[in-house]
Amino acid sequence: MPDSESSSSDLILGWREWLALPELGLPAIKAKVDTGARTSTLHAFYVDTFRRDGRLYARFGVHPLQQRADLVIHGEAPVIDRRQVSDSGGHREERYVIETRLALAGQVWPIELTLTNRETMLFRMLLGRTAINGRALVDPEKSFLTGQVQRPWESYGVTDR
Repeated sequence: MPDSESSSSDLILGWREWLALPELGLPAIKAKVDTGARTSTLHAFYVDTFRRDGRLYARFGVHPLQQRADLVIHGEAPVIDRRQVSDSGGHREERYVIETRLALAGQVWPIELTLTNRETMLFRMLLGRTAINGRALVDPEKSFLTGQVQRPWESYGVTDR
């Protein structure tokens, strides 16, 4: 899928948005747009690593929707880095970093994601400032400016809430 060209004036995001990570099998995930976070983060309730053709990979499990522990998506991606990241409480943690494509408002572009357990957090994903830099502006008083997903579970083939 080719990247769509965009300038920051073309796309305005609210403080929370629905987006997709198609390469990871995540057609709908609600993200907090967090300009205070440098790096984007994806909820992964487990992360295992393995080697393929001499390259380090991460295999991980995601509960993409809040309050739906029965819905599990397993993903894998090459590890591009390991970084020390401070969480919102100031605790430092080493996290694996992967790269994937983000689909939002009809546009697609590559982003880096760290993987960590966000089970107790309100959002399964944080979209950090590096991922949106030069691509969008953020209106912190608005939500879902790129559209609301009314029945996100249906995106995963689940028919009941």
